[in-house]
Amino acid sequence: MLSKKAKYALKALLYLTKNADKGLILISDISERERIPRKFLEAILVDLKTQGLLQSTRGKNGGYALVKDPTQISVGNVIRMIDGPLAPIPCVSHLYYRKCDECVDEVTCEIRIVMKKVRDATANILDTTYLTDLEKINSLLA
Repeated sequence: MLSKKAKYALKALLYLTKNADKGLILISDISERERIPRKFLEAILVDLKTQGLLQSTRGKNGGYALVKDPTQISVGNVIRMIDGPLAPIPCVSHLYYRKCDECVDEVTCEIRIVMKKVRDATANILDTTYLTDLEKINSLLA
């Protein structure tokens, strides 16, 4: 399940994508427009800055802006940055693999086999969907 933190991170990044031509964007603008609690948003933006997606400037003319091109920021990577692995169980994760304690044989484990399919399908969708794709989807609905 997508955490609220990851959902808000995506909403904030999408807002920054849509308003990239305006330069630095204030936290208060993102918070108000996207209905994200300000304190929570501040923590999220710091995490995204630490991960190298954002830059910020303090002061009267300060705010946040994307560092990376939004065509290069996948939904999957953002979710991994905030929530960790996409895999529903650790034994099918590429980046965070861990053998299940109770597992007798990974090769024949029926649960692992189906969860690997879930992970593969999820990763395929999220890793090939970029911020600009979300922006296009939104404009089609408007």
